[in-house]
Amino acid sequence: MLFITVAGMIAWADESGELSGIIAGKVEKTAGGFQFVEGPVWHKDGYLLFSNIPARHIVKWTAKDQTSVWRADSGGSNGMTFDREGRLIACEHGNRRVSRTEKDGSIVAVADHYTGKKLNSPNDCIVRSDGMIFFTDPSYGVEKSKKELTFDGVYRVMPGSEPVLLASDFEKPNGIALSPYEKLLYIADTTKNQVRVFQVEKDGSLKEGNVFVSVGNPDGMKIDSRGRLFVTSSEGVAVFDPSGKKLGAIQCPEQPANCAFGGSDNKTLFITARTGLYAVKLQIAGEPVWPVK
Repeated sequence: MLFITVAGMIAWADESGELSGIIAGKVEKTAGGFQFVEGPVWHKDGYLLFSNIPARHIVKWTAKDQTSVWRADSGGSNGMTFDREGRLIACEHGNRRVSRTEKDGSIVAVADHYTGKKLNSPNDCIVRSDGMIFFTDPSYGVEKSKKELTFDGVYRVMPGSEPVLLASDFEKPNGIALSPYEKLLYIADTTKNQVRVFQVEKDGSLKEGNVFVSVGNPDGMKIDSRGRLFVTSSEGVAVFDPSGKKLGAIQCPEQPANCAFGGSDNKTLFITARTGLYAVKLQIAGEPVWPVK
């Protein structure tokens, strides 16, 4: 294992020698002083949104103005993404729903029940190019006495329709990511220390469900344009090639919880890690989040 240091700090642990061809700079802290941050997503207009969960804030970050409160009552938002129209899709950990922010600023529920029972606490989401939303629903944010479902599930939902259960055999489904060309869906199971991979059918149903990689406490995940999976975990941001080979891990001073590609060229990896927001420049662009410019 090769440890690369920059300015006295370990920037990454390179197990194969391949991360040196992916990472173009050191990990830098861009903002701090938060309670617990999650769910970063880059907007095409040049800013990052992320969740400060306990404060129930959605925070906006720009290189020029740094941070400001974008939404003061986020419903305890966790994972977030954008749909094809540029509307924010948020897993509202506290409100136990997946929401969408309309162009006029109003917020509507996309999913809040399954078979008449309230969801647990939606955690992370991804939108397919046809508008279908895939999301995870562990029970981290709901008291046991208030839990209405007997399982922690993974769902798909087409806005305007009822959620469809895709899997109920996860212990704690968490981060979720689609591969380039949207043929594969990766889902983290934090308690089992593994990421599973499924084949995605046109109707959104899943096949197989093999263990793709084992990694400590996997959380949020993103994929670059070459199909490499970036998994936030107790090991740092672990990086795997499309075959599941571990290339190494990007280290942060705090344990990361989620990440997102952004910047003008989509080659900056933003990392939410406990109380801080970090960033590292990459040589390869990430898979874009809708809407694409």
